[in-house]
Amino acid sequence: MKKSTVIRQNITDTLETNYMPYAMSVIVSRAIPEIDGFKPSHRKLLYSMYKMKLLNGHRTKSANVVGQTMKLNPHGDQAIYATLVRLTRGYDALLHPFIDSKGNFGKHSSRDMAYAASRYTEVKLSTICDEIFKNIDKDVVDFVDNYDGQLKEPELLPTTFPNILANSNKGIAVGMASNICSFNLKELCETTIQLMKNENVNIMDFLKAPDFSTGGYLIYDDRDMKKIYENGTGSFKLRSKYQYDKKNNCIEVLEIPYTTNVESIIEKIIALIKLGKIKEISDIRDETDLKGLKIAIDLKRGTDVSKLMTKLYKMTPLEDSFACNFNILINGRPKVMGVREILLEWISFRIECVKRQLNFDINKMSDKLHLLKGLEKILLDLDKTIEIIRKTEDDSKVVPNLSEYFHIDEKQSNFVADIKLRNLNKEYILNKTREIKDLENHISEYTIIRDDDKKIKKVIQKELKQVDKKFSTPRRSEILLEKEVTEYQEEHFIENYEVRIFLTKHNYLKKITHKSLRGNDEHKLKENDYILCEFDAENIDELLLFSNKQNLYKFKIHELEDHKASVLGSYIPNLTDMEEDEEILFAIATKDYKGQMIFVFENGKVSKVPVEVYQTKNNRKRLIKAYSNEALLKGIFYIEGPKYLLLTRYHGQGYSDNMLAVHTDLISEKVTKSTKGIQVLRLKKGSILSSAKCIDEKDIDEYKEFISKKIPMAGRVFEKKIAQQIQFLES
Repeated sequence: MKKSTVIRQNITDTLETNYMPYAMSVIVSRAIPEIDGFKPSHRKLLYSMYKMKLLNGHRTKSANVVGQTMKLNPHGDQAIYATLVRLTRGYDALLHPFIDSKGNFGKHSSRDMAYAASRYTEVKLSTICDEIFKNIDKDVVDFVDNYDGQLKEPELLPTTFPNILANSNKGIAVGMASNICSFNLKELCETTIQLMKNENVNIMDFLKAPDFSTGGYLIYDDRDMKKIYENGTGSFKLRSKYQYDKKNNCIEVLEIPYTTNVESIIEKIIALIKLGKIKEISDIRDETDLKGLKIAIDLKRGTDVSKLMTKLYKMTPLEDSFACNFNILINGRPKVMGVREILLEWISFRIECVKRQLNFDINKMSDKLHLLKGLEKILLDLDKTIEIIRKTEDDSKVVPNLSEYFHIDEKQSNFVADIKLRNLNKEYILNKTREIKDLENHISEYTIIRDDDKKIKKVIQKELKQVDKKFSTPRRSEILLEKEVTEYQEEHFIENYEVRIFLTKHNYLKKITHKSLRGNDEHKLKENDYILCEFDAENIDELLLFSNKQNLYKFKIHELEDHKASVLGSYIPNLTDMEEDEEILFAIATKDYKGQMIFVFENGKVSKVPVEVYQTKNNRKRLIKAYSNEALLKGIFYIEGPKYLLLTRYHGQGYSDNMLAVHTDLISEKVTKSTKGIQVLRLKKGSILSSAKCIDEKDIDEYKEFISKKIPMAGRVFEKKIAQQIQFLES
């Protein structure tokens, strides 16, 4: 048996050798768009269609386009067809689709609507692609070899408008991503023109906000939008549009956020209905047809439509967020940029395209001018021209003989020699040479423009105005100022009534209405179980439960089931994740987190913290370190005003030997939940704080001899008869 050979490799070297090339390939050649607004897959597809003459011709089968694209894109037909689908008018993912489509291409707003196979659908390029490919045959962009070196393809497309911001684009690479929202083309063109006139212009004055093909409302917050415009990162909210059909008592959702789909919305609403969180809806269905999107929501009688919609916006994808990440490849390097920087990069790119186009035209005109200059010289002696050609016996000597006699170069001589015999007349040659003056004027004009960036910018501005006039459309996403938006307030939808809360030693919780208690107040409890604490509350209150593991569990009382005294109640470990040996020691109900918590410990220390320290913005269900774990807890109390604490000290004699009464105002408040507290009861060696009770000021007379006006104190010894009176302190 051969021994296997183990080769030790440095993991970082292996990653660098094997993984880094893949990561860079995904970033540079697949997932991140470039300044023309296209990923490589988009560019290869559209260029293949351009070469197929689908810009002005008739539609062809999508399968034909996919097959031709595979000459440039070394991926499977399904991947190419999926790319094609997203660019079509039928799919409706883009404000300005690049492909005019016929057939079923699914819908961006639907997750489950499948597009038809490529053999059934037909496509051609949309008219806006005139601006995408403008002058591409005039050397305006660089061309590179395709994957097998058999064909050439453009590195970028010379778009005459900032397509990078005109259509949404999303890509996920390795270690980075890109998510670019779309803007209204009219606003975008105007903003770019103003930016070329003044680089310091406030672009927010012209580019109001993003715009999406699915419409809806865009909730506008000036601070968030400014961050997106400046940094290229941030988020904003999109909200659905609806109308109320009073006749059928039905809400019709007609436009939804770009980031979601019909199925997700319906599934979420159904789930909330099943959970009992939405009770106003009797039915929901998808009524989308050829006329457009529609989600129909049937309502129960008496439903407040406005309130229900604020609830649905809060709890379902009818309102969703768009997270911006303007990550774009610039000269092969990914870069996150704000809107201004992106537009400036595009302007620089477009200036270079126009310069290259002017150079191409100048060179073409110069070549023609050079030939016509040679033609002009033969006007001096047409007869001699004919004579030279006629008398030259060797065909190869015609051009050299013409060059020698008229002092013209080989190209000019070839041009003259190729003129048909019938055109060797004065009229023809004069007509041709009249173009010389026009060519010289055009060359001069083009050269002046090429060498002056300001004049090139005017050319670009003119193109942008034409694009605006031909292709701009009204804004689809309506802007809604954040201050005009009605936010969902949960308490508006909660039925409020008085309840009584019961907590048992074995972790059972009962929520019983006062009406139910009047009928039957005899509690059903498990064997050896007893009621630990009980108190009145309202259904809109929040319940705080303190455990022996220093944890705090929080519940909305309205989310708890109503009980009767004749049932065991809800078992708390079933409501939340608790440790096996964890027990609830104390509970309170609060509406506004007012008041204070008192924690008494075996080491004689007492801590007092405001209840508001347990309030959280994100409504967490569990808080750890709700109080100190330094010593054994002997008592928990909730106070809303001044109280007295009765503390007893046990010294191993079989009964409590000292008692201390302390006003709670003497105990300083701390804002740290897990504070160790301050020493209140002074202990002797071997003694402990054995029990604690909280009493009102009106009940202190019986214990006034134990009151201390300063702390820490040891308290006073009390007689056995007093000890018998306060046996409850030791239970």
